[in-house]
Amino acid sequence: MLVLIGVLLVVIGFALRLNPLVVVTVAGIATGFLGHLSPLEILNAFGNGFAASRSVTLFVLVLPVIGLIERFGLQEQGRRLISRLGALTTGRILVLYQLIRQVTAAIGLWAVGGPAQMVRPLIYPMAEGAAERRYGTDLPEAVREKIKGFAASADTVGVFFGEDIFVAIGSILLITGFVDSAYGLDLDALHVALWAIPTAVCAFVIHGSRLLLLDRRLTGMVASSEVEQ
Repeated sequence: MLVLIGVLLVVIGFALRLNPLVVVTVAGIATGFLGHLSPLEILNAFGNGFAASRSVTLFVLVLPVIGLIERFGLQEQGRRLISRLGALTTGRILVLYQLIRQVTAAIGLWAVGGPAQMVRPLIYPMAEGAAERRYGTDLPEAVREKIKGFAASADTVGVFFGEDIFVAIGSILLITGFVDSAYGLDLDALHVALWAIPTAVCAFVIHGSRLLLLDRRLTGMVASSEVEQ
């Protein structure tokens, strides 16, 4: 029971609003010593936990790369490309991205996109560039924020409903494992994945329609802003 002192340290540290990183580190070290682990084993546990988390891929690798490509004009190139493609409106760009995101997640490539890797440096600037081409560069701040929100939603909805079609995703394995152990039923992961297809199609149709209607909504917001001025 002494190892549970680490949990108590976390609760106290968060209640006192101390630095979360320091609190978790101290609690982990205390739990390791109370569990009769050597300093080397504690350090090894910290290293394995860090390497297995998203911190390595997101903060150590992805964000520096995103910063470099933005520094060398990725957003400007995206806007320039969209300015030459008059048929692509803000809503159509986001619908296309949602489709790509959903299809790639369905075949197991859910790490292809993401808010940090794709939406922030590329998809949002392209969607914003399409709006600037249509309404002018002096867009109201509310319009820019609306585009940001819908750009993020296209990524989230696409990956959320697309990944369940992939048979080896953790959520499907969790469902089948729980049903098998709790109810003694032989639930096939492939059947769960197949039944996720109608849900994914409905999600694409519903949210895709919202994205296509975004152009009309932005037009109304820009018109209202011009009337107020």
